Amino acid sequence: MMASYPSSSIHFTCLRCPSGSPCISSASPFLESFNSTIPGPYLKKHPQILSSKPPRRRTFVTSTSTRTQMDATEEKPVSQDRMLVFVPPHPLIKHWVSVLRNEQTPCPIFRNAMAELGRLLMYEASRDWLPTIMGEIQSPMGVASVEFIDPREPVMVVPILRAGLALAEHASSILPATKTYHLGFSRDEETLQPTLYLNKLPDKFPEESRVLVVDPMLATGGTIVAALNLLKERGIDNNQIKVISAVAAPPALQKLSENFPGLHVYTGIIDPTVNDKGFIIPGLGDAGDRSFGT
Repeated sequence: MMASYPSSSIHFTCLRCPSGSPCISSASPFLESFNSTIPGPYLKKHPQILSSKPPRRRTFVTSTSTRTQMDATEEKPVSQDRMLVFVPPHPLIKHWVSVLRNEQTPCPIFRNAMAELGRLLMYEASRDWLPTIMGEIQSPMGVASVEFIDPREPVMVVPILRAGLALAEHASSILPATKTYHLGFSRDEETLQPTLYLNKLPDKFPEESRVLVVDPMLATGGTIVAALNLLKERGIDNNQIKVISAVAAPPALQKLSENFPGLHVYTGIIDPTVNDKGFIIPGLGDAGDRSFGT
């Protein structure tokens, strides 16, 4: 049994990526157009020349849906109270999604593909989002103005077990400063409701924290909604969170849009349906089983 969701029931904004290519999954008929850390001694030796710099704000392009591409566009700031969904059109993202979809892909290659997809999506999600510090250093040829990611404000990475571990595997290699907190959920095969079995979140997150929540499959939305509610209970606002997923489907996106305005979701692709067992169709199967072979 399949469940289809018309575009009119999905309430979030579709965007173009910075390159100008549409951030839309063509596979989704209902969305038709859609470590190098700063050395510690540097901070201690040069406090007088460093200045903090907040992330740059981006201006996005919104558009009217068409069958093939977003033709009619206008530049304007995106409303802060709408959820934004990004499907970066990079060919490497499409490649790794294709590897994940193939039922013949063996476990080690599947897990590596998941990790590589996560690396690319986290790169896109961190664009214009990370705090930086500026100053001057001595290069071999002279004095140079520099800009580093501020290691004093690490990004919090929250993978949802099990499959989230594979998608978040390269977080520390792409983000110069991270802290990782684990959440574990199991899903009842009959009711499809999530049950929390592991919670390593702190009682309270530091103010202005930036949090990446990593959940490969956004299917029915029960698990991701439960995870984000735990973050909100610990002082995290919607606009401080970015969700990273391999594949998303309308039921999950609908729930996120209704409950977390201002949230940003980065996904490899959006598929059109979820079956009565809670699996995305065509999807890529059970991401946890295929990542770990159990």
